[in-house]
Amino acid sequence: MSNLAAVDGVADQPAALLCIEKEMDVHSPPTAMAAAAAADSLFFLFLYLLVSPSPGGATTAHPGYPQEEEEEAECGLRDLAVVRREEYGGGRIVDISHAYREEMPGWEREEGLGRFLRLTRSMDDGDVAYFSELRLPAHSGTHVDAPGHVFRRYYDAGFDVDTLDLDVLNGPALLLDVPRDKNITAEVMKSLHIPKGARRVLFRTLNTDRQLMWKTEFDTSYVGFMKDGAQWLVDNTDVKLVGVDYLSIAAWDDLIPSHLVFLRSREIILVEALKLDHVEADVYDLHCLPLRLRGAEGSPIRCILIK
Repeated sequence: MSNLAAVDGVADQPAALLCIEKEMDVHSPPTAMAAAAAADSLFFLFLYLLVSPSPGGATTAHPGYPQEEEEEAECGLRDLAVVRREEYGGGRIVDISHAYREEMPGWEREEGLGRFLRLTRSMDDGDVAYFSELRLPAHSGTHVDAPGHVFRRYYDAGFDVDTLDLDVLNGPALLLDVPRDKNITAEVMKSLHIPKGARRVLFRTLNTDRQLMWKTEFDTSYVGFMKDGAQWLVDNTDVKLVGVDYLSIAAWDDLIPSHLVFLRSREIILVEALKLDHVEADVYDLHCLPLRLRGAEGSPIRCILIK
């Protein structure tokens, strides 16, 4: 119960006062500063009540329950509409991460990712807030691979996602369109003419055209790197971050060999399942941040491009 709600007559005061209460953090743990602020608020409220006619009757209703519907109407919050965006700042910032959803493809799954979020505590059951539990594979949706993903010695040594270099994950990046009729081979890599000094490259392939990340069933015909294409990149470019538009950097037929080539040096970071269908091929500022999951060989990651 909030400080304001504990004072007789507040429920019958003008809507403006109730809207002020709405803005307060009614669930914040007490601190010295918070206590002082609350005391000041109560003092001025007491003065307000002294000079305002107030019928008797206190309210002890939880702020999350039916009483709030009337308050929301008075505060103009009756018709709330969620707006989800892919671009921010007038198009200057572009989100290239996939939103997690139950029907998105999961690795080698026919029926999609499935339920990954469960509400464990609810205000509908009398709790003070909503609490959810997250459970999903580390290599789901837009995610990053750590060296320990395919090397036992790296996994045992602790080369997890918390050891990845944030300097590599953030900086100028080149978004390229890959020829649509084949996997990424050494021949394809040569044809892309990646400039010297380019450290981060995102490869848009036929996967985007086919909208594979929007299909529930896992598809082994996705486009990825063949071993010789991965080796050509390692030997002939300065690239340290490789991004692709499906769940694996490596083509199905060269799944482990390509991963081994990329991750052996522990210098190259792999970002997979990027959402690249709404951006032009160009140079951007890339910003990617994985979760700090110690011991994990992979992690969900949020990536954005800034024009």
